[in-house]
Amino acid sequence: MSLGQRVSTDHQLTRLLQIGVVLEEVVESRAAHHLESLPAEARAEVDKEVRELLTEAADESADHRDRLETLIGDLEAETVGYEEINQLVDAQYGPPEDTDGVLYDQLCNEETAYKFYDDLIEAIEASDSTFAVDRDRVLETLREIREEEKAGVEEVTEIMERRA
Repeated sequence: MSLGQRVSTDHQLTRLLQIGVVLEEVVESRAAHHLESLPAEARAEVDKEVRELLTEAADESADHRDRLETLIGDLEAETVGYEEINQLVDAQYGPPEDTDGVLYDQLCNEETAYKFYDDLIEAIEASDSTFAVDRDRVLETLREIREEEKAGVEEVTEIMERRA
């Protein structure tokens, strides 16, 4: 399903929220693994600011995941567990080579999440369908998450610009 379409059924809404959960799980897992997976010489270069950024990103993604899972539960559906996604992330993604790679990866993650939520909000707003969960609550939750992702993009960008 393309997000260019309207979200018109509970099933579509559930699937898109589940995609959001998986996206958050990937972001959370990658942020948590970056520091421990860097080569020792690169790990020593990572300063407090980057460590805090990655910790905050992992915590924020966990919070977003919980909020999305609540909506999914209200739709009487299930979601993919974090540990399952964490194992896939371990298997699929190699460690970044240096601090710049960590920041670039985090920026890509934040931008991807922002764009996903922006498109999802637009697709829900384009629909006049009634869902099993309160439409306004879904949109409010997604807008809050989108704004937090936007702030994450801005934070990573500011750090990268200071280091340039």
